[in-house]
Amino acid sequence: MKDGRIAVPSMDKGGLDGQRAGHFGHCDVFTLVDVKDDEIEQVTTLNNKEHVQGGCMVPVNLLAQNNVNALVVGGIGMRPLMGFRQAGIDVYHDATRQEIRPVVEDLIAGKLAVIGDDQVCGGGGGQ
Repeated sequence: MKDGRIAVPSMDKGGLDGQRAGHFGHCDVFTLVDVKDDEIEQVTTLNNKEHVQGGCMVPVNLLAQNNVNALVVGGIGMRPLMGFRQAGIDVYHDATRQEIRPVVEDLIAGKLAVIGDDQVCGGGGGQ
């Protein structure tokens, strides 16, 4: 990923040295990482908005309105995944690491794969 804005669902205050949230829709904040020429240019956070069960498009719309190009998740349901695809936001998968910085660095380096339909979860509190 040469240029763009990456979003990572995060716990607490987020940031590059923060921890990822397990369920993207219920994270505290999104850590936003602006990338230019394969370098991290700026890091900001965006407060998540509350959404009721089934309101999966709330985070999709929030990230689309904030010019996000890529999202890294440990898990995601099919409905929000389809929403991100329709919004032109690529969704990448990393289910193992909790730290934000190495996941972002791997995405910039092209080491993360786009999530496949067979990797989606049921949504809700299970993830």
